[in-house]
Amino acid sequence: MTHPTPQPSEEVGQLFRAAFRAHPAGVSIVTAMGLEGAVGLTASSVASVAVDPPTLAFSVTSGRSASHIAAAQTIVVHLVGADQLDLAQAFADPSAERFTASMGWEVLPTGEPLLKDATWALRCEIIHRAPLGGSVLLAARVLDIRPNPTGSAPLVYHNREFHTLFNNVQPAV
Repeated sequence: MTHPTPQPSEEVGQLFRAAFRAHPAGVSIVTAMGLEGAVGLTASSVASVAVDPPTLAFSVTSGRSASHIAAAQTIVVHLVGADQLDLAQAFADPSAERFTASMGWEVLPTGEPLLKDATWALRCEIIHRAPLGGSVLLAARVLDIRPNPTGSAPLVYHNREFHTLFNNVQPAV
C-alpha cells in the first residue's frame, strides 16, 4: 500500500524562501538563440554537478526568455563579476532592453549569444530537462570555456540584493 506524499504547508514554503534568501548564490547570465533572436536571463541557481564530463545544472521559471532557454539545444552560461552588475540587473528585469550594442555581445560561430565581458563563459549543450513544479531543471554538458583574464571579484545574490566578495574568510586556528 502506498501513501500519498503530503504537500508542504504554506509556512514551509515561506520558510524555504527565507532560507534561500539568506543563502548567497553566485550570479550568472544564461543566453541562447531563440526563434525571435537572442534571449537571456539572470540566474542564481547555476551549480556545478560533475567534473568528468563537465556538467552544470540550473532552473528556469516562466517567461519568454526562460521558455526559449529551456527549449534550446545549446546555451552559454556567463559567470559574472562585480563589474558586470549592470548586465546582471538588465537580464534580471523582464522589461529591460537586452542585447544592445553597449552590452558588448556577439554571436558565436556556433550560433549562441556571447557576452564578451563576462568573467567566464561556458558554452553548453542541454542534456536533460526535468519539469519540477513551476520550474524546469536543466542539466548541461560544458563544451567550451572562455575565461576573461580581466575578470573581477564575483557577484553574488543575497537577500534580494547583489553583492560582491572582497575578502577571503580565514579559518579559525
